[in-house]
Amino acid sequence: MMTDRIRTFLDEVRPDSPCLVVDLETVQERYLAFRRALPDTAVHYAVKANPAPDVLRLLVQLGSAFDAASLPEIRAVLAAGASAERISYGNTIKKERDIAAAHALGVRMFAVDSFAELDKVARAAPGAGVVCRILTDGAGADWPLSCKFGCDPDMAAEILVRAKALGLVAHGIAFHVGSQQQEPDAWDRALSMAASVFRSVAERGIQLNLVNLGGGFPAHYHGNIPNLTEYARTIKEALHRHFGNRIPETVIEPGRAIVGDAGVIRSEVVLISRKSAGDSVRWVFLDIGRFNGLAETENEAIRYPIRTASDHARREPCVIAGPTCDSADVLYQHQPYPLPVCLDIGDEVLIECAGAYTAPYSSVGFNGIRPLQTYVI
Repeated sequence: MMTDRIRTFLDEVRPDSPCLVVDLETVQERYLAFRRALPDTAVHYAVKANPAPDVLRLLVQLGSAFDAASLPEIRAVLAAGASAERISYGNTIKKERDIAAAHALGVRMFAVDSFAELDKVARAAPGAGVVCRILTDGAGADWPLSCKFGCDPDMAAEILVRAKALGLVAHGIAFHVGSQQQEPDAWDRALSMAASVFRSVAERGIQLNLVNLGGGFPAHYHGNIPNLTEYARTIKEALHRHFGNRIPETVIEPGRAIVGDAGVIRSEVVLISRKSAGDSVRWVFLDIGRFNGLAETENEAIRYPIRTASDHARREPCVIAGPTCDSADVLYQHQPYPLPVCLDIGDEVLIECAGAYTAPYSSVGFNGIRPLQTYVI
């Protein structure tokens, strides 16, 4: 969201559009809010949300641990000053040589969700710790993460039993309830499944000690989302409900909720047009689209707050699209976005709460448009 620091930077520096500006004070505020709300839970920042070096360095200084999805992310966190024991390799789809390289760098925690992945870890990272990710349905999330990652609880139990047989340390269960999750009870459902795995494995003599609660905590794009204290209360109550007095060690992996609200994209109107003389809906084309950082507008899943200098004026619903020659580069069409009728070509458009999953998605210069420039202040 817009802060005084970002507004001052845009006014004084006037960076070329489009660009992303991230306010580190907001990043720090959001991180510390998680530490206060869940003081007994370790925070592992999800690097993929925004791997900007300045963001990583700040979080290292604040004491965060990190969830990495790739070997380059691991190296980026190490370069920012973190020690390897503060990094978990949370992607369940890894090349065996990357597992070996991460292990050589000192990483000792790996996520798996299949026997084949477990076997790779056993060969490439002998003696390492593993957590097994279980499936969730993603209900209540704007950006669900179901189907691709995780296995059912019964298979998870078998994987963890096999992990011990292979000489690995079977630490526990991981899950992700879906990104931009707006229902705190989603963690209750997932913890119920996790507890069932703990019981099943305990019957075979293995005591698990960790539940990775994943990410999913929302940014403030729109509407009245629950506050962090409500999420924390629901999680704490669910832990006691399903684990009784034997509460396991817990980890959370917020990314969006730490950096999302910290960023604003400065954009510019390239074209305003209609598709026919009698068309009542304008098309507003920006200099940024789905291929330049706004990938999460796919299926209009994430609806960013959009501000202009004329927000006091009368508004009408518009289709908003990006600048590329790909017909899929349309941001909001099924639910047109209200914009001022006086909006004109060349006007500045500010896209708020854009600090997460924007610049990282804009990594290739499609149509010759450069990747999204990021400024961290």
